[in-house]
Amino acid sequence: MKKFAVVAAMATALLGSTASYAAELEVTHWWTSAGEAAAVAEFARVFEEETGNTWKDSALSGSGTGANPVIISRIIGGNPMGATQMNTGRDAEELIQAGLIRDLTPIADELGVKDFYVDQSLLEPCTYDGKIYCFPVNIHSWDWLWLSTKAYEKIGQPVPKDWNEYVASWPALQAAGILPFGLATGWPFSGIPGVLMAGIGGSDLLIAVNRDKDAEAVRSPEFRKVAEALDHLRSVISPDTLVPTFGDVGNQLLEGTAAGNIHGDWLQGDLQVAGGVPGVDYECLPALGLGTQLSGGGDSFYFPVLPEGTDQAVIDAQTELAKIVISPEAQLAFNLKKGSMPIRTDIDLSGANACMKKALDLLGNGLLPSGDFALSSDTQQQLQDLNTEFLDDDGITVDDYIERYASIIEQAD
Repeated sequence: MKKFAVVAAMATALLGSTASYAAELEVTHWWTSAGEAAAVAEFARVFEEETGNTWKDSALSGSGTGANPVIISRIIGGNPMGATQMNTGRDAEELIQAGLIRDLTPIADELGVKDFYVDQSLLEPCTYDGKIYCFPVNIHSWDWLWLSTKAYEKIGQPVPKDWNEYVASWPALQAAGILPFGLATGWPFSGIPGVLMAGIGGSDLLIAVNRDKDAEAVRSPEFRKVAEALDHLRSVISPDTLVPTFGDVGNQLLEGTAAGNIHGDWLQGDLQVAGGVPGVDYECLPALGLGTQLSGGGDSFYFPVLPEGTDQAVIDAQTELAKIVISPEAQLAFNLKKGSMPIRTDIDLSGANACMKKALDLLGNGLLPSGDFALSSDTQQQLQDLNTEFLDDDGITVDDYIERYASIIEQAD
């Protein structure tokens, strides 16, 4: 096994509650857009200021799709990073089973995490055999419809209040040469079916499919409405109008060249960096303006078991970072930049913008299980492949899509 790289210098004083030496801790993550980079920089700032250690940033491109294989292969290959961000869910399940992820239960007990997490269901995907192996650092949700104020000013219509009004506006937008729906290439389309499932199909349908893995629910009239909505959506998406990143879609919304987009709340971070103001430059509709619940995905920090012989200062730095990412100061700074909801109930959110306040208002209704929480990485990838193929190939009918989706859910573990 390779020894974890460490910079260990003698310190003149204690630099943290457990560390006696300054250490360099490598942190991997896939937060690379403008808003995401600004957010993760807040974690790095608090970590370095409070501990005297150094955050070695190892950002990976490609979101979870591209980054997960790199993260997992490094851990399995004996060259683990000090800490890594991954989706809250089942992506690290096999690593935990193999004993490659650090048990955070002692830290969780010391901090009393169960007393301040806003929703206890967030900790469930981090728990294996009664022990906690990761700390969720935010609540993010795909369930947002983003609408361009400028686009609707151009066509002389008010900004829609829900999905149905939005769909009804598509002909007028097209007549004005405005894209009804902006979309980035690759993975962003994969989250859209789940949003439609929750908003159009309803929470019972989403729970039946994601949590209960009920294939007959996929064959139901409720799911057919979802598939038909997805079919209608792909009819206004052209391959030659796709842009490279979701940040580019955000620019289209602010410019008014695209009217709408379904994307997670992390888009808000990029809109903020670009100078956009909710309620002025864009509108954000949780649950498509139709529902009262959001799916409860998120990001978590995992701390790999480091190779034998690793300097104690690095292990202590792991401990410090685990505490900091869920600390009140870091939670507030990170989530205000990220656009996501914090996991703590005991911090001042008076500085939250209009979109975050809408999300916070819905938290009392409980969180819906996202695919990341309930479905294995293999099942998620199969569904993503199906959704991508459906977008690219008009020859796949709604009936074909439903049956192939049902078949995947039937075989899901």
